[in-house]
Amino acid sequence: MKLLLDTHIFLWSLLDPARLRAEVVDQLKNPANELWLSPITVWEVMMLAEKKRIVLDDQPVNWVQRVLRQIPFHQAALTHEVAIQSHEVSLPHRDPADRFLAATARVYDLTLVTADKHLLASPVCKTLPNR
Repeated sequence: MKLLLDTHIFLWSLLDPARLRAEVVDQLKNPANELWLSPITVWEVMMLAEKKRIVLDDQPVNWVQRVLRQIPFHQAALTHEVAIQSHEVSLPHRDPADRFLAATARVYDLTLVTADKHLLASPVCKTLPNR
């Protein structure tokens, strides 16, 4: 399975793994699965650190670069098609990051790992719930 990590799943897997369901942990650790990350997630991590909503053990840029070196994430590039599809994504809230993540999952045929109730309720893309 090709798994796209929502930002909170990415952070929880590294900073607070107890927040992940056993099934999600198993899927993330399964070597047969591919782990994917969007640049939107990297941007969100930087914004959360800047706003002091998360605490990292290093400067945000250094922390993210270290994680990306240590974990073999595939990059789900932000392409023109992702941008177009993000306009087609219908969610009950206007969070552009969620729209881009759902569109990314759709364009790259990925399963979005999330606990976000709006994303889980949307038929826009395949999901693996952390609920």
